[in-house]
Amino acid sequence: MKIGIISDTHGHEGRWQLAFDKFFHDADLIIHAGDVLYHGPRNPMLADYNPAKLAEHINSSPVPVVIAKGNCDSEVDAMVLDTPVEAPYAYVWADGLKIVVTHGHTVESDAEKDAMARHLKADVFISGHVHTNVLEKRGETVFVNPGSPSLSKREDKRATVAVLAGKKIAIYDLDSGEVLMSYEG
Repeated sequence: MKIGIISDTHGHEGRWQLAFDKFFHDADLIIHAGDVLYHGPRNPMLADYNPAKLAEHINSSPVPVVIAKGNCDSEVDAMVLDTPVEAPYAYVWADGLKIVVTHGHTVESDAEKDAMARHLKADVFISGHVHTNVLEKRGETVFVNPGSPSLSKREDKRATVAVLAGKKIAIYDLDSGEVLMSYEG
């Protein structure tokens, strides 16, 4: 099973489309860890900011999309998406893996994430919010933050997404396709 993992698109439809075309078009599922449509008051609006068009892409996706609610996801945003925006987290059972997805703004520290992962018996714990990558195993859980395809806060400003395929998780540079981090369990 192949699962595309993305977060913090913030209404930038061109970046979603690039991620879909390069990495997610043949996936069985796409998981979005929140902050889907709105750019957020602290973030710049880039040239491809078009939340209505992004909603159209998500609504017409041939690949099912699961969305966890982010701090910039409003009820109005959820009304234009055919996919429910799940809060405070989404729980996915896929390919024998228990996957917990939360944006991360209500469980920011590693200790809070560890406790939530243990409580929900997560094999994989996906979060977003900070726009930087995480890929590490702590205890029995692999923690993943795919970063952001549009508003990266990495030092090198690389736009990123992640893919879970079988037992391997990789974080990719969206533009070059380079693997930046990987874990195989």
